[in-house]
Amino acid sequence: MRLIKWLSGLLLSTSLAVAGWLWLTMLSPFMYDPPAHLEPVAEGPHRVFVYGTLRYAIVRWVVMGRAGESHPATLDGFQRNALDIVASPQASVEGEVIKVSAEELARLDRYERLGLRYERVRLDLSDGREAWVYRRLEASAAAPSAL
Repeated sequence: MRLIKWLSGLLLSTSLAVAGWLWLTMLSPFMYDPPAHLEPVAEGPHRVFVYGTLRYAIVRWVVMGRAGESHPATLDGFQRNALDIVASPQASVEGEVIKVSAEELARLDRYERLGLRYERVRLDLSDGREAWVYRRLEASAAAPSAL
């Protein structure tokens, strides 16, 4: 009986900690302010090519509020490099394309820390469609300048 109470308490406190972390990182006004130089998100729909954690429906559900439908896609001329993609003429990156609204794109921007960790660029997929793609910012570009 003692073990069950302990496990129940552990499960409850872990659930609360995860819920608090998700609120803090995804919804609160405290963890991310888009840099002032970023343009506002245009009305959608938008196509986004995802190649990392956003390929998982559960992650998209947490980030956007819905899993959305995804379709396999390929980005030619790039290869995966840890959390980024880098130009590589003979390579390609397998991923998925999701269609999102302007609000959902803004939530993806927050998840990727647009302007701080990633930039969002338009690239052509192998099938000719254009999609937004998140690419890591260079360390020097992401750091604020000290003038």
